[in-house]
Amino acid sequence: MGLNPNEHMKTPPVIVSRKVDDLIPYARNSRTHSDAQVAQIAASVREFGWTNPVLVDGENGIIAGHGRVLAARKLGMEEVPCIELAGLSDTQRRAYIIADNKLAMNAGWDDELLALELGELHAADFDMALLGFDAGELSAAMGLDEELDGDAPKIDEGIDYKEKFAIIVECAGEAEQQATFERLDGMGFTCKVLVN
Repeated sequence: MGLNPNEHMKTPPVIVSRKVDDLIPYARNSRTHSDAQVAQIAASVREFGWTNPVLVDGENGIIAGHGRVLAARKLGMEEVPCIELAGLSDTQRRAYIIADNKLAMNAGWDDELLALELGELHAADFDMALLGFDAGELSAAMGLDEELDGDAPKIDEGIDYKEKFAIIVECAGEAEQQATFERLDGMGFTCKVLVN
């Protein structure tokens, strides 16, 4: 006899809207979020919408979604979708805060399928910065590193090359400039802001 999948649900999930200012980060949350990563999450929310509710306890304490709440603040959002997990014990809540992050990190990649997907997204002119990979990771995942290694020109070791390459991106306004700067900076590029 098979298990009833509903037996494992502590409470049926109900998505509710909560004010961002009412949500309380867990003071002992061991997962960190850099400014660059929060900018990536914010860019993802702008592109795809809010796709993953914040998990909260019965008193608006954040269980999962600390980075999403930081991104919501960055975007000036007043409310975010949440699922309340009031049925967890204190021990379960504290354990799940860790498990939610670590279990996702335990996943791997099918490198061949990842390269295929990335290549097709790139060919469709999708903004690759929205995927969360830095430029080096994208290059490696798409197999570009191997292609370049075989075709790399021979460099005279005795010459100290100081060549720099730059791109100037014209933005419609200060907000777009800030978002573009944060996205590129988050990907590891050295950026300079120009105003004229």
